[in-house]
Amino acid sequence: MPLGRGGRSKGIVVQSDPGPMIEVFADIWCPFAHVGLREVRTQRDDSGRTDLFIRVRAWPLELVNGAAQDPSATQAHAVEVREQVAPTMFANVALDPFPTSTLQALALVERAYRMDPALGERASFVLRDAMFEEGRDISDPAVLESIATGLGVRMPEAADDAAVLADWHEGQRRGVRGSPHFFCGEVDAFCPSLTITKVPDAGSTITLDTVRLTAFMAQCLAG
Repeated sequence: MPLGRGGRSKGIVVQSDPGPMIEVFADIWCPFAHVGLREVRTQRDDSGRTDLFIRVRAWPLELVNGAAQDPSATQAHAVEVREQVAPTMFANVALDPFPTSTLQALALVERAYRMDPALGERASFVLRDAMFEEGRDISDPAVLESIATGLGVRMPEAADDAAVLADWHEGQRRGVRGSPHFFCGEVDAFCPSLTITKVPDAGSTITLDTVRLTAFMAQCLAG
């Protein structure tokens, strides 16, 4: 297993101080988060701030909304994002097969972060690519185990399930509005990379909000 900066405990590296970070509360099956995370990562990478991690925390929409994500609504949003702002993304725009849950996938991300911040960040992106670009069912235990093996992470256990719930409750405490909601120190922004306008009986109009995202990232990168 990759060894991070912390000490080893039962095969997991515990990070006592992960350093500066951008936090985002998001769910894996949120197409807006799939785009927003990549926009943030691009600006972070272009800045050269290799010390600034993206900490993707669980915002499990099936718990937030009291029901699993609607496949047809999610597909409609994915199509809108692809057609209006991200033509090179969403290769699996049909979202077939559609996951029945993201809780175990979110728990896998938590486990990866417990090992190393960079590994947790990578897991967050790999799982979204698996769903939106590769057409893999991330709720299928065999698929999830294959992804975990590729990352060098063991399958999640009870402590990781508990971490998903802890993130959800922390997000509630901090006033998370939805997926994705970004935080950086005292600054926060809900879905800063996109402007989404609902059009009655016609879906949504979506545009990249580069001004708002750049302003948010400037505050993060200056910290």
